[in-house]
Amino acid sequence: MIAAKRVAFGLTLAVFAASWIAPRWPLEQALHSSLTVLGLAWLWWHDRRWPLRPLHFALVCGFVIAHCIGARWLYSYVPYDAWLQAATGWSPGAAFGWQRNHFDRFIHLAFGFCFAPPIWHWLRQRWPRLSSRQGFVLAVMLIMCASLVYEWLEWAIALALSPEAAEAYNGQQGDPWDAHADMLLATLGALLAWPLGRNRSTETAR
Repeated sequence: MIAAKRVAFGLTLAVFAASWIAPRWPLEQALHSSLTVLGLAWLWWHDRRWPLRPLHFALVCGFVIAHCIGARWLYSYVPYDAWLQAATGWSPGAAFGWQRNHFDRFIHLAFGFCFAPPIWHWLRQRWPRLSSRQGFVLAVMLIMCASLVYEWLEWAIALALSPEAAEAYNGQQGDPWDAHADMLLATLGALLAWPLGRNRSTETAR
């Protein structure tokens, strides 16, 4: 693993550890963080087996960092509006008239955007005969399938929790179309990543 990847991975581990300092909702955060642990283990193993490009590796780390922040505040309570107001004086909630916390929407968009390029690259590594367009279409389809399976997983976990805990974990915020919007945003994020995946070269440095 090259130095840039080590730095990105180390920063991700540091943010993950920091997110557990005096947790506000330990149980719910643990449920979210279980995916973080699995994701970091997968990233380490996958990069050793099929080396990612440094940019793609950084994208995955960036997504995991954002997920750690979301898990800390259960997505529904991430104070991004207050942070932006303190830093810039601008409030997206006031500007767009938002009535809900949209950090979870951002995460699903980021999932598609951050994972489509490395998935595309992995497909080209495994099947070199795939054209650039074919590989990207398959990557987008895999993002769509992964998003669907995740929403099923959320539903299954919610069935095992109390109504209050299920709402806190899922972060629907009263939106009956939450799962549909999340899957759509993941798909749009993957489509927006096309410029990052159109290079036909499959070479990468460790």
